[in-house]
Amino acid sequence: MKKYVCEFIGTLVLVLFGCGTAVVTKGATAGTGLVESTVGVLTIAMAFGLSIVAMAYVIGNISGCHINPAVSLAMLINKKMSIKDFIGYVVAQCLGAIAGIGILHAILSGTNLGVESLGQNGYEAASSVNLSLAGAILVEIILTFVFIYTILGVTSDKNKGAVAGIVIGLTLTFVHIIGIPLTGTSVNPARSLAPALFLGGEALKQVWVFIVAPFVGSALAAIVFKYLNKAED
Repeated sequence: MKKYVCEFIGTLVLVLFGCGTAVVTKGATAGTGLVESTVGVLTIAMAFGLSIVAMAYVIGNISGCHINPAVSLAMLINKKMSIKDFIGYVVAQCLGAIAGIGILHAILSGTNLGVESLGQNGYEAASSVNLSLAGAILVEIILTFVFIYTILGVTSDKNKGAVAGIVIGLTLTFVHIIGIPLTGTSVNPARSLAPALFLGGEALKQVWVFIVAPFVGSALAAIVFKYLNKAED
């Protein structure tokens, strides 16, 4: 139960600060130039990445700090967790994400930003560059593959344990830098599901992409990593 509580807290923090920064930064830079927009993207990317770093060194020794169903799936495929724990982790992560968005919704209700945006992901008209459905699926698979592959690599070597949280956080940061203008960057089904549930409408119609594609990217990363490591052994 302690592991599940940690996953709940970790995902709550990730979603609250990551999506919260996305909403506030977009509101602060709306209608401004390229420089301000670039700063906004970097700020959002850092918020997600630093959330991972912070949580990794707090709950990592208890639950492993997955705070992402895609990460848990990769660990399941590589036989680093049981099916029972996988289900418990995913439920805790989704509930944590919903709680995080709930807190963000309550905060934004008291501002002039409103709650029309909660850091949701999207494609076509919901994408900053009007990315197509096929493009969104491809982007999320690739970004998740890179993110999960890095996690598997850095956590498989005990000698890298001290820097694992920093490496994973920086990796999440750099995949966000390219992904934010394209889809808003998911690579995390729980992070995408929560704002879509609160907003409904188009966000909820499109959320399947940001659940399915990250799981596909995760599975591919786990299989490739498992094959290459087996070959190396």
